Amino acid sequence: MEAAYDVVLLDLDGTLYRGDAAIPEAPAAVARIRARGIRPVFVTNNSSRTQSAVAAHLSNIGIPAVPDEVETSAIVTAERLVLQGSRTAFVIGEEGLLEALRNAGVAVAGSETPQVDAVVVGFDRGLDYQKLRQACLLVQRGAVLIATNADVSFPAADGLWPGAGALLAAVEATTGRTAEVMGKPAAPLLQAALERGGGGTALVVGDRLDTDIAGAAGLGWDSLLVLTGVTSEADLGVDGPQPTFVAQDLRYLFRERAR
Repeated sequence: MEAAYDVVLLDLDGTLYRGDAAIPEAPAAVARIRARGIRPVFVTNNSSRTQSAVAAHLSNIGIPAVPDEVETSAIVTAERLVLQGSRTAFVIGEEGLLEALRNAGVAVAGSETPQVDAVVVGFDRGLDYQKLRQACLLVQRGAVLIATNADVSFPAADGLWPGAGALLAAVEATTGRTAEVMGKPAAPLLQAALERGGGGTALVVGDRLDTDIAGAAGLGWDSLLVLTGVTSEADLGVDGPQPTFVAQDLRYLFRERAR
């Protein structure tokens, strides 16, 4: 592995942890990645948490991490807005997205604003009809529509909740507009994560065919699917992007094998 990859881009939920508990093999695997001189970057579509919150959560469950090793869809979204010249945004989202926008110099507009440069849609557990209505009106008035990710569901302890993609679907259906999406499987998040890790050759590690593996395949990068999260062996072999490697857990990274 050390001869093949400079950076390992690690998905979080289902790959390193489930809820508040680390997947048993994950802490030792990340430690061994570091020990071999390979740079880990922790990558998440979830825009609701800040880099500091993600790093703290990982550290608390036995996977030491610092904020600069974390790439989120919120950060990439904020950077994209700056590049396209958007200076004001109406936001469906939580603190991770709001902080990323503030840090990038994008002003977050209030609920009664008549005009903005962009409408940004992320995961938002406090969304109400008034906020959803305002987002749709602003898009109809010409605001750019951008989404942190298109995940239709959010895995919670009691089942699946509506994800950012489900909220986005309401705005797209109402306005007839299609959002630019930043998170996996779209390329921007993974490209930013590789840059954060210092560049070179990347291995994408995750538990979902439709985000982690599809994102890697779209960029022509190698991927490892671990069966510790959403995807099961029964899901393999169907149409669509397939992983380079498949394993029960992260210990596979350190097994001797021919490439």
